[in-house]
Amino acid sequence: MLPMPSAQQLRYLVTLAELRHFGRAAKSCAVTQSTLSAGILALERQMDVQLLDRDVGKKVVFTPLGNEVVTRARLALESLQSVLDVAAASHEPMSGLLRIGVIPTIGPFVVPDLIRRLRQGFPRMRLSLNEDLTHHVLEKLALGRLDLVLLAMPCDCADSETWPLWRDPFVLVMPQMHPLSKLSAVPVERIVSQRMILLEDGHCLRDQTLALCRQVRGWSSPEGAEEEFTVTSLHTLVEMVAAGLGVALLPQMAILSGLLRDQAVVARPVTGCQAWRTIGLAWRPRSPRMGDFRTLAPFFMPPDVGPMAANAQQAPVFGDKK
Repeated sequence: MLPMPSAQQLRYLVTLAELRHFGRAAKSCAVTQSTLSAGILALERQMDVQLLDRDVGKKVVFTPLGNEVVTRARLALESLQSVLDVAAASHEPMSGLLRIGVIPTIGPFVVPDLIRRLRQGFPRMRLSLNEDLTHHVLEKLALGRLDLVLLAMPCDCADSETWPLWRDPFVLVMPQMHPLSKLSAVPVERIVSQRMILLEDGHCLRDQTLALCRQVRGWSSPEGAEEEFTVTSLHTLVEMVAAGLGVALLPQMAILSGLLRDQAVVARPVTGCQAWRTIGLAWRPRSPRMGDFRTLAPFFMPPDVGPMAANAQQAPVFGDKK
C-alpha cells in the first residue's frame, strides 16, 4: 500500500502548478526553494510516478499524470480546509479570521466602507483582504487560502457557490467633444463602431465589455482591433479616453466614486441591451460557514443600493460642463 501524501506535499504541488515557478511557489509556501523541490520529489518517489517533465530545461511542465494529480490534490486540500472550517464555525459564529478576496475593478470603490461596516457589525471577526484578478482569487478560494470572494458576474465561477447582491450598470465614457456626448443615453449599436479601450487579459471587465458588444448582431471585435489599446487599471483607461484615444465602458460604481473627477470626459448610460454586471459573493460549495456568509451579505452592499435593484436604464449622466 502506498504511503499517503501529506497536506504540505500537496500544497507544494498545487502552488507550483498555480505559479509555474519554483522560487515564487516556495515563497508563497513560506519555505526555501530546495525544501519545496525536495517535497515534490519525495511525493513522486512515494507514489512511484513522474509528476514533472524535467527534460524541458528550467520551465515548469507537468506530465499528463501530474496535471491529473494536481486536480485531485486541489480537491483534497479543499476537503481538508472544510474540516478546519467546521471546527472554526463550531466555536462562535461570526468570529475568528475571515479571509476576503476582491477583484481590482471592485476593491478600490467598496472596500474602505465595507471594512468599516464589518468591523462595526462584527467586532470579534478578524479581517484579511486580498485583491487580485478573478481567476486568481477563485483559485485561492478553491485552495482554502480565501474564505469568501467579492466579484463581478458573469465569470467562470462554476466551481463555487455564488450569491448575487446587486447590479452595477456599465456607463460609456468618452472625450467631452465626442459626437456621442450629445446623447443622453447611447444605444449599444452606436458603441460597437467606436475604438474601444479595454483592460488587459485576465480582467473580467474586459470579457464583460466584449460580451456586451457581442449582443449586437454581426459584431465580432472592436474597431481597429489590430491597434487595440489595453491597459492595466481603470485610472489609466480614463486617462487614455481623456487623451482622445477611444471610448470605454466603465462600471457605475467607479464613476460614483469620483474616478472621472478633473478629467476631460463625459459618461452616458447604455441602452438596448443588458448593460450591467452583477456584483456578488462566492464561497466553496457546502462550506460550513455558509450561514455566516449569507448573514454577512447585506454588509457588502453600498447603503444606497437595493438588492439587484439598479439596471442600465437607471444609470445617471455624468461629466457635463456647467
